[in-house]
Amino acid sequence: MYKKILCVDDDPITLMLCKKVIQKCEFSETIEIANNGEDTLAYLESFSQEGITPTTDLPELLFLDLNMPVMGGWEFLDIITERRYDEIFPELKVIVLSSTIDPKDIEKSKSYPMVLDFLSKPITREMLEELKK
Repeated sequence: MYKKILCVDDDPITLMLCKKVIQKCEFSETIEIANNGEDTLAYLESFSQEGITPTTDLPELLFLDLNMPVMGGWEFLDIITERRYDEIFPELKVIVLSSTIDPKDIEKSKSYPMVLDFLSKPITREMLEELKK
């Protein structure tokens, strides 16, 4: 079981479903949410504040949607790669969770060091069971 995960999606129904499935599967103790890449960057940058220990307080896993307003998943991944967040937060891993099934998107996601996998929405119990392994 993960201590903390972060679900990033602009759709409240998707976020609610994601939280319910994660809770039902006992996949994580804490589930945080963000509505776009910009909010997620601000959230990650808050870990540089005094008194926060990234290794214990940072989410271990981030479920990331690709198509969102303000800042989408690709732009978010570009920025965290550019800023070398994989070195700053080596424990943070990303699962792209998207409604697209374009093979180009799947291949592109593999080019980012923090991305573990690319899964199609909606998240299911079976997906989480496979991730536990």
